[in-house]
Amino acid sequence: MLYNTGCDMTSWRCSMIPLVAFPEVVEHYAPFFGDVFSAEAFVEFKRYISGLIVSENKTVEGINRLFVFESRNQSSLNRLLTVSPFSLTALNRARLAVLASVPATRRKPKGVLSLDDTLLTHYGQDFEQIAKLYDHVSQSYVWAHDLVTLHYSDDDTDYPLLFELWKPVDVNKLEQGLRAADVPLKASKEALKATAPHKWRSYLVGVWQRRQKQQPQLRTLYDSKLSIAQTLLEQWVAEHPDEKLPVVFDSWFTQPAFCRFLDDTLHLPYVGTLADDDQVVLKTGQQTLKEFADQLKQEHLEALAQGGKAVFQRITISFKGQSETYYSYCQTHTLHNFGTQRLVINYRQADLADSPVYYISNRLVWQAAGITRIRRHRWPVDPPFGGLKSTTRKARPRGWTSINYGTSTPFNDMLR
Repeated sequence: MLYNTGCDMTSWRCSMIPLVAFPEVVEHYAPFFGDVFSAEAFVEFKRYISGLIVSENKTVEGINRLFVFESRNQSSLNRLLTVSPFSLTALNRARLAVLASVPATRRKPKGVLSLDDTLLTHYGQDFEQIAKLYDHVSQSYVWAHDLVTLHYSDDDTDYPLLFELWKPVDVNKLEQGLRAADVPLKASKEALKATAPHKWRSYLVGVWQRRQKQQPQLRTLYDSKLSIAQTLLEQWVAEHPDEKLPVVFDSWFTQPAFCRFLDDTLHLPYVGTLADDDQVVLKTGQQTLKEFADQLKQEHLEALAQGGKAVFQRITISFKGQSETYYSYCQTHTLHNFGTQRLVINYRQADLADSPVYYISNRLVWQAAGITRIRRHRWPVDPPFGGLKSTTRKARPRGWTSINYGTSTPFNDMLR
């Protein structure tokens, strides 16, 4: 047992037994973070991490009550989270150094980078940079922060590499910046400022997106989720130029300009995700992917009935030590707005009775099994954020997202 806290490590529920010493796991890995903090802040950091691991009540007050040694005023822990002069970048690098020191969490040649954004929902509205956003899980609008993450996954581990909080657009700044750059704005849209501010905001963001290719300097006016994703990837590639791990993302991030950025600028392989209404360009004209999949399905079933060759081939991939079977079509095609791509259409059922999924890759020689395996590693992105959502509903420390997530994750990952 790592430390005597009364924890049931199976259920991961801990009784509120006061701590008489720092948990061994904290003492073991804390030296990686020693250069990030002053001596006083380093003690508070260890207290904070210990509380995140041990306490069910993860508020500053709840964590502070745990300690019968290193007993201090609650304000000391508050200062760590609000005004202590440490670098979040240095903190994250130290976190990654911890993970690199453990064979199971060290990055591997068959690892995959994932891009995703996660809603961190809150009970109230009194938070900086909060916005009312659509939650696809609850299918409703919720007050939340939106965290954009570059994630690492392989068959042994999953953890975030870099992350950035998306901030709602400053409409006034965006409008002024567009006008200063002589970008024309429709006079007919001006009334939306008063009658429908959300539509005015959407209009400005749309103009900003469309004009960036002609006027790249406009990008500085607003950090969209795509802009943040590009910045995270640029930072990662600059710091790890010899790593060429594939990047995987869902349909929201699978946009033509973003795919070209990965291919032409960063020279990274990617696996993106398309939707039913995306279009493939055939000799007979354009078809939606749904229409194309339906056509292939019909050809497949007819071929099987006549003893011919199946259109969708059975493939097997390994994921997290388990074998998974798919029925896959894989060919190089021209996709509308995306250009030449390797297209994979997958079903899970042998009779193709389920709904297909569509993946594209800029690596035209890759086969269905490899593309499917890489895409499969996008799925585990959300679970590590579950604990974060519950611990950040009330506190508003400086850089709250990076502190709560960046400091607690490596220890929680190692104890899972």
